[in-house]
Amino acid sequence: MSKKKESQPEKTLVLDVGGHHVKVYASGHPSPLEIPTGPEFTPAMLVREVRRLTPDGSYSRVAIGYPGPVCEGRPAEEPRHLGPGWTSFDFEKGFGLPVRIVNDAAMQALGSYRGGDMLFLGLGTGLGSALIIEGVLQPLQLEAVPYRKGRTVEDYVGEAGLERLGHRKWRAHVRSVVSLLRYIVQADYVVLGGGNSRLLKKLPPHCFPGENSLAFPGGLRLWEGMPRELCGKKIEPPGGEPRTAAP
Repeated sequence: MSKKKESQPEKTLVLDVGGHHVKVYASGHPSPLEIPTGPEFTPAMLVREVRRLTPDGSYSRVAIGYPGPVCEGRPAEEPRHLGPGWTSFDFEKGFGLPVRIVNDAAMQALGSYRGGDMLFLGLGTGLGSALIIEGVLQPLQLEAVPYRKGRTVEDYVGEAGLERLGHRKWRAHVRSVVSLLRYIVQADYVVLGGGNSRLLKKLPPHCFPGENSLAFPGGLRLWEGMPRELCGKKIEPPGGEPRTAAP
């Protein structure tokens, strides 16, 4: 009798979709691949380009970080900086695989989490946000919080705010917004990710730096769950005022 074959380990394809490019993380690849995006980029183009970059098809499931609200595992709104069709697209049919979708900031947050109550803020094209409390993920839409002169926090710390204000004023508003949002959600600490976080000369108090590469472990955790040892772990935030202090 032939021996029963052992089940092969699951291989996850992680797609971090952004306003300028998609980062493609696949099991077995040493570094992410990139797909340019833009205002004409559609989900059908995403499937086509991913298949072109990963022709071996060795993965068995897909995790997608989507740049917008996600409800019941589907995009709830069309993205602001990409083409149309995302809310009605059948991703599982397109890829021919099981697919899980979460807000892109939430996926980065999953990969960045190190314990306690964490607020993730992604400084990129817009402002992404997610909260993890004792290992439980809650996607947020803090970009809509009113801030100054009839504008939202995203209007000041997103890419448009950077272009309008210049680097020095933008950095000052980042510090103010981080303090405000951390106070609102009462987080132990903040992880600052997104491409524009690299422009900060110094991190605000209670902040850790994020890394875009953490989207990959975030995608894995979306399928496999949060490591149990992190859920009860307490984190000592670096410097600054006590967490209950007003901004």
